[in-house]
Amino acid sequence: MADGRRRAFIGSFTAAGGPGIVTAQVDAASGALTVLSSVKAVPDPSYLALAPDGETLYAVSETAEGAVAAYRVGGDAPEPAGRPVPVDGSGPTHLSVFAGHVLTANYGSGSVTAVPVRPDGTLARSASGVLRHSGAGPHTPRQQGPHAHQVQPDPSGRWAVSVDLGTDSVRVCTLTDGALTLHRESPLRPGSGPRHLAFHPAAPYAYVVNELSPSVTVCRWDAAEGMLKPLSETPVLPGAPARDAYPSGIVASPDGRFVWTATRGEDVLSVLAVRGEELRLVTTVPCGGHWPRALAASDGFLYVANERSGDVTWFAVDPATGIPRRGGSIRVTSASCVALG
Repeated sequence: MADGRRRAFIGSFTAAGGPGIVTAQVDAASGALTVLSSVKAVPDPSYLALAPDGETLYAVSETAEGAVAAYRVGGDAPEPAGRPVPVDGSGPTHLSVFAGHVLTANYGSGSVTAVPVRPDGTLARSASGVLRHSGAGPHTPRQQGPHAHQVQPDPSGRWAVSVDLGTDSVRVCTLTDGALTLHRESPLRPGSGPRHLAFHPAAPYAYVVNELSPSVTVCRWDAAEGMLKPLSETPVLPGAPARDAYPSGIVASPDGRFVWTATRGEDVLSVLAVRGEELRLVTTVPCGGHWPRALAASDGFLYVANERSGDVTWFAVDPATGIPRRGGSIRVTSASCVALG
């Protein structure tokens, strides 16, 4: 941020009473959050992403119509930077910045949209391209068609990678002249329901958390070929869940030694140790609330957006074991994600 202060931006579901986009100050020593403001400019800004320069924040509007919006974040309250732009897809659940565009993963329509970003960080008036997924999976009714849940660039910046819960696959795409083109589709275990993916910060691995099976699929990532190869699958719970578990968020530690996941049905965070091409479940700890939807990690702290309890909880991470220790929380009704600036 321009003034040197660390901030966290928190998305929420306004349809469930959420305040929109909440800005909080981050205490560098304790990781603690202090609410500064809230802005209710678009409905259901459930996922947020910062521009590389940290001056512009982008938000999906997770509605049937689907849109993306831009905000200036130089002060304590985000200020709208232009009108929301339709994504030509329904229910966008995730977005990222890639090659001069904002990409959205549209769960409802099973597609990925590219919206050009102007030099000043604002969005073009319309999308430049939409890549529609196809396929289905064996889990009914969740996999009757494609459901793109996440899209992000790979560490090399050459590829856009989208995770599709409905087709049990990860798609690797290129972006040329505003148009998304499928390069390769990597199938995962049928019925696993991949939701989100996190890249290892240094090694050629990617970790896919599965929503329909409480597990993480470890994959080898070949950036030169744009190819994802599944290697192994690790459970995120110590035993079989008593009910549907619904894993959600995943993040790799900045030093690459641990991977953390959240599981909504059990209200836990899982600590997984990186062991070469495999992960090992270390332990699980309470998430600090109910229905943990997304995770963010930075500077020895882990942040969890607990949707149904309506709070964001922060944890200090033991650097030796990777185990999070609860520090505190702030109230954010229907919290859905945390973006750290």
